[in-house]
Amino acid sequence: MARLLGACLLLAVLLGTLAAASARADDDLGSGAGSILQPSNEYRGRKVGARTEVRDVEGDGEVQELGRFSVAEYNRQLRGGGGRLEFGRVVAAQRQVVSGLKYYLRVAGVEEGVENAGERVFDAVVVVKPWLDSRTLLTFAPAAAK
Repeated sequence: MARLLGACLLLAVLLGTLAAASARADDDLGSGAGSILQPSNEYRGRKVGARTEVRDVEGDGEVQELGRFSVAEYNRQLRGGGGRLEFGRVVAAQRQVVSGLKYYLRVAGVEEGVENAGERVFDAVVVVKPWLDSRTLLTFAPAAAK
């Protein structure tokens, strides 16, 4: 009986210590001071898995390459139902952490073989899984007019 009582007391002390440590960790996460998860106010208010704007889109080589990839995939999947596109540039991009990275791209391009064709804008969604060396075009469609 004494052994059982001692084991229960030890368990209660351990649970109390874990609860106190958990409360301190929650306080540290919320304060942002010295927190690994919030090194600056830049991340305050963001939700896990939320989309984030890509800064300097035109200077970001990876984003521009994903734009080229999305146009090439679109052209590859054409079945005679439209004109092929020539990649111009990515004009806007957002990044979202999923099982990999999901990019929401606004791609500008020109239809090949059409004289005096103006630049058209398309929305593309590409998922990148670097550990599999994989890129997948999920959607590619004309952008909605603003």
